[in-house]
Amino acid sequence: MSKQLRPKLIKVLLSLGLSLSLVTHSALADSGSARKSSLSPAMLKKITKKKYFQASKAVVRDAQSLDLNMLKSSYASWGIDPDNKTSSINLIEAWKNYKKKKDIVVAVIDTGIDPDHPFLKNNIHVLQGHESALNYGVDFSKGKTAANKPNDDHGHGTHVAGIVKSVFPKVKILTLKYYNKTANGQDNLNSTIEALEYAVSMGVDVINYSGGGPEPDRRELEILKKAEEKGILVVAAAGNEESDIDNKDNAYYPASYGLKNIITVTAHNQTKQVLSSSNYGKKTVDISAPGYRIKSSLPHSRSGYLTGTSQATAFVSGVAALIKSHYPQLSAEDLKLIIKKSAKQEITLTTKCSSGGRLDASKAHTLAAEFTRESNQPTNIAKDSNVKREVAQKFNKKSEKGKIFLRRTN
Repeated sequence: MSKQLRPKLIKVLLSLGLSLSLVTHSALADSGSARKSSLSPAMLKKITKKKYFQASKAVVRDAQSLDLNMLKSSYASWGIDPDNKTSSINLIEAWKNYKKKKDIVVAVIDTGIDPDHPFLKNNIHVLQGHESALNYGVDFSKGKTAANKPNDDHGHGTHVAGIVKSVFPKVKILTLKYYNKTANGQDNLNSTIEALEYAVSMGVDVINYSGGGPEPDRRELEILKKAEEKGILVVAAAGNEESDIDNKDNAYYPASYGLKNIITVTAHNQTKQVLSSSNYGKKTVDISAPGYRIKSSLPHSRSGYLTGTSQATAFVSGVAALIKSHYPQLSAEDLKLIIKKSAKQEITLTTKCSSGGRLDASKAHTLAAEFTRESNQPTNIAKDSNVKREVAQKFNKKSEKGKIFLRRTN
């Protein structure tokens, strides 16, 4: 179109009431002025320049032990994401202030582990012999083919171990396999007890056990009492039966034994609601932790999502190991009290667990520092606490042996 005809055409179109969108793009681009924002400069800066976590700009006390880039690894979940300010375990400050003083061994009693997984292979620990492709834990499951090769043919154990490692990358994971998907509940319970006996006799620091069943067992209780006497913290899943386990008819073991070294964990989602599938209890459950669609490691070098109180339990085990590594003088009872007292209070959790809140790693680490005052002296901050032992004491008075209807992973 010639320059002489274009103005005349525009005038005709306007007189007909037609849209200027019919005019060529070049004419529109030339005629408009720049759009101005109605927001103040301060508000505009706040909206357009949101600050996201940058590991390179963080100051870390023990940079050799913890690499902050791992908070954003391909195996990390929303539970530890430093950009998730509303429902994560608030791990970042605990990492920044962490100082390694002791190696910590967490016994993961579960379905085994993938020994070649790139996320986990450097954390695998054995207590007898040297770690190798032929020796990467102990298999107590029924029908095992090799005692020192607890291979994970289920996926649950590798996932749980990955969560523990994501919270505390320097953890030493002792894999103790109890679960055989073709075995019955009693056989899996027998395997659990053997695994517990091994962990306690070898003096591990923390036991992560996310299986359980609706009936108690005297042998299981006895070995857990030995763990209590030795100062070993046991982190147990509350279970996934959608029940209030304060009700004795809904009790879930070992979570419901009531020992002072057992911390029982329920699970919440990103809106801080306890999962509809999770057990809960204002008296018998201690704390909540992330448990919905948690990303972690899976066998064959994979990652993926699982949901349940098992996942929540692993977060608590990781935090306990992190704190114990920095403050090794803390007892199991100390660790339990610190984790509970530092819980982030949430109205959605007030009737779901005795702490009324969810796991807060940084507050727990700060509270541990306050109690110990960076001292090398032994301490027992929980010596005067009234820890409920009613379930265990009552069960001790019984003469009958507990019958197991179900023993499974969560």
